[in-house]
Amino acid sequence: MNTIPTYSEQELVSLLRNRDNKAFGYLYDHYSGALFGIILQILNDSELASDVLQDVFVNIWRKIDSYDSTKGRLFTWMLNIARNASIDTIRSKNYQNEKKNQTMDCQGDGAQVALITQVNVDNIGFRKLLNLLREDQRSLIELAYFKGYTHEEIADMENIPLGTVKTRIRSALIQLRGLLK
Repeated sequence: MNTIPTYSEQELVSLLRNRDNKAFGYLYDHYSGALFGIILQILNDSELASDVLQDVFVNIWRKIDSYDSTKGRLFTWMLNIARNASIDTIRSKNYQNEKKNQTMDCQGDGAQVALITQVNVDNIGFRKLLNLLREDQRSLIELAYFKGYTHEEIADMENIPLGTVKTRIRSALIQLRGLLK
């Protein structure tokens, strides 16, 4: 009977740096659901989110040597890769042109899938941590990290000064870091 291996974060990173395929399979099996949920929240298109997820794991495989455990956890590093890839996709001309040509029915499908996969994001406990923030901080974090808006866009949308947006996001991130320790 085969048992599923479990790795500490340090062991997993070491194996990935040595290009261990089993460790990469473990990484995908244990993190793809959460990363897919985050990507889907940003893109709101399950097919596109699946494509971006594959690109994210290719990038993780290629860039694992650049991961620095002193700067944060492995999941946080992977989350940033996923978030950046999602935002890059939204900002691409190809994506913008496709969105202009979609029917209303196509745009609704992503919302249904987003509700289903929301459970994956909740399972990692991040939503619970976000709920511990003040409402003004939480909404800015959601706009910046889950919706992909820039600080300038958030300032315009919320009608608050850019400096205030940056300060609130920074203090929210500091507070979240403290909660994660």
